[in-house]
Amino acid sequence: MTDDKVCTVCGDAECKEGHQVCHTCFSMAQAEDFAAPAKDGGFMETFRKGITTTNPVFILLLGLCPTLAVSTSLDNAFGMSAAVMFVLLGSNIIVSMIRKWVPDIVRIPTFIVIIATFVTIIHLSMQAFVPPLSKSLGIYVPLIVVNCIILGRAEAFASKNGPLQSLSDAFGIGIGFAGAIVLISFFRQLLGTGILELFGTKLVEVPGLVDHPMNIFVLPMGAFMVLGLALAAFRYMGVMENE
Repeated sequence: MTDDKVCTVCGDAECKEGHQVCHTCFSMAQAEDFAAPAKDGGFMETFRKGITTTNPVFILLLGLCPTLAVSTSLDNAFGMSAAVMFVLLGSNIIVSMIRKWVPDIVRIPTFIVIIATFVTIIHLSMQAFVPPLSKSLGIYVPLIVVNCIILGRAEAFASKNGPLQSLSDAFGIGIGFAGAIVLISFFRQLLGTGILELFGTKLVEVPGLVDHPMNIFVLPMGAFMVLGLALAAFRYMGVMENE
């Protein structure tokens, strides 16, 4: 191994392709960047990072359980996106407002109670106003309480920044999550059924495919296939390398 291929940070491992650091140091730098407090005046930058360089699904691979489980249709994708966005906004704002008064020893339990409150609100609201969607999403709405995206943003960002920056972070991460799950649902529903429908309205019907759909894409393995292909595509385009 030549010196020009040795990581400039740890000095031990081989450099990541196209970089001067190894895979481990690069991943650690990404994690630090994800958790770093926002700079003053960085509202739009914080928002942009949540969608692109710190996208929770495609870049950080967080929240994959609901992403893969409910992405069989666009209805589910938009429903889960709305629930996650609501909880993110509510929890980030409340955590950022009380961050200076919460003792470290009860910080995580406090965050979980706040998150659980907003999850209960959205879960009961869905059951009351859109029962078919609530039934379709099933247990995955209550499980938002332990979603690593929500708790991660409360701990890594909202607890270190003010309400305005935390609001921007919640919007960015929420839209990043929504974009990811909608994209996966789009391909799974289209390839798996040959038809695109959104809340009962037929958007697209593919001749031939509707009669002989690729049913594998509506099965669990289909979710992993679409996610894997999406990750490969983003890595090829350079998005996965934070460029």
